[in-house]
Amino acid sequence: MSLSYSVSLILKQTVGEADALACASVSKGRIMPPAIRCRDLHKRYPAKPQPVKAVDGLDLDVEAGECFGLLGPNGAGKTTTVEILEGLLEPTSGSVEVLGETWGKNDSALRQRLGITLQETRLSEKLTVRETVVLFRSFYERGQHPNHVIGLVSLTEKATAQIGKLSGGQKQRLAVACALVGDPELLFLDEPTTGLDPQSRRQLWDILRRLRDQGRTILLTTHYMDEAERLCDRVAVVDHGKVIALGTPRQLIAQLGGEHFIDILLEGAGPLMPEELQHLPAVVNVRQENGQYSLAVTAPHQTLPALLEFLQGRGLGLSQLTTRHASLEDVFVTLTGRHLRDVG
Repeated sequence: MSLSYSVSLILKQTVGEADALACASVSKGRIMPPAIRCRDLHKRYPAKPQPVKAVDGLDLDVEAGECFGLLGPNGAGKTTTVEILEGLLEPTSGSVEVLGETWGKNDSALRQRLGITLQETRLSEKLTVRETVVLFRSFYERGQHPNHVIGLVSLTEKATAQIGKLSGGQKQRLAVACALVGDPELLFLDEPTTGLDPQSRRQLWDILRRLRDQGRTILLTTHYMDEAERLCDRVAVVDHGKVIALGTPRQLIAQLGGEHFIDILLEGAGPLMPEELQHLPAVVNVRQENGQYSLAVTAPHQTLPALLEFLQGRGLGLSQLTTRHASLEDVFVTLTGRHLRDVG
């Protein structure tokens, strides 16, 4: 077990998540380097009339022992960034350090310390689950016993089943097992739950929570904001190849000013401007989209009575009213003016 992994696990068990993140990079009186550091990262692809900028000046630090999320729509540059960090792609420019090393010097030794789950993992459908994990274990000088890893991802009952007979969720869990069998210091998970049904997603979430609680360093890419809120210590929102927001999920949501949203849909096309709702009690911001008004508020119990009274005075009826907690999706919409579902 690696030093950084052990220190992170001890910290989380003794001082808690928040303090562990603050001091996880300190061990035996010395400061440990970030698990990942990249500066001014660029990746351009030739195209006409001008090159495509997949990554455009991205800066990133991922500390040892944290679960870090890269969030954004498809095409935002998440996968390109991760493949550069994994050593699969060369950047056009910029610097990258992974576990204190740079690619191009001792790549074989560095790969021994990584676990990688690609966005699409193609495995031989004729092999069984156990045969597949044993095969991946043979790629590493050290690691965990295949049966132990199979148990970690809850596939013991499927150990002798051929991969071609597994469900989508079971295949994704197997891909995670293959990434874990080398006992990695750093785990890359690129869109691990894309295409899974809700039950399979939650099963995989449970596995990732256990890995996080063990103190493993995880870099997770996703375009599911609820996934990032539940799993990640910190997140970076990426759009057009740049980091446009960085912090804990709670910090990013707090920057909206209101922790609650009231969404209303009016009957008919009433001539109501968003600015007219801005003056209501506890309203921080108002957004109008496709006929729906979304009010960011600090105290829904103050806003709701005033809102209903205002609409009644204007002779406007409600066809729909919902209240909800603010989410990372709201952060993304506020920053970009778009929903993830509109740009995926």
